[in-house]
Amino acid sequence: MRAFIAVDLPPEIKADLSGLIRKLKRIAPPAISWAREEGMHVTLKFLGEIEEETAAGIGRAMTIVAGKAKGFAVAVRGAGMFPPPPRPPRVVWIGLEDSPPLMTLQAGLEAALETLGFPREQRPFHPHLTLGRIKAPGGLGAVLDAIRKTENVRWGEMNVGELVLFRSVLRPAGAEYTPIEKGRLGS
Repeated sequence: MRAFIAVDLPPEIKADLSGLIRKLKRIAPPAISWAREEGMHVTLKFLGEIEEETAAGIGRAMTIVAGKAKGFAVAVRGAGMFPPPPRPPRVVWIGLEDSPPLMTLQAGLEAALETLGFPREQRPFHPHLTLGRIKAPGGLGAVLDAIRKTENVRWGEMNVGELVLFRSVLRPAGAEYTPIEKGRLGS
């Protein structure tokens, strides 16, 4: 099964971001696949294809890492596209403000999962949530302008209190995510 570890978003932030997506869809070319509200999350570690029996071990590692951290708040702020120019953009994203606790939590997951055979991510971790995936780079001018206007918008603050191991099933209408393990952060 395809899996990843993430932080889920509160419903009110998901609703606000869904409103942004509705506005962007009106001006965007059809070559953007937009996130569905119920699937919005911040990925901390993409695992790829795993065996079902591996999920329990991942869940235990995730629970240990989460238990060593205290819950914290992080602001959801800004928007952008990457990769940066001159390469054509492939992702529309919403950012998170700098959060040392989130960075520590993600680094702990990388270390714990490495002991289970998952290689560390070589790129630096940039916390964000994906709003849309761009399939073809043409006709993005209006979307780029709209995103620039939201670079400093604060979408709210979320409390990070648990990690979720999600199963991802790719469907023609978009990916479906099912939680299969959870790890609560300490208090």
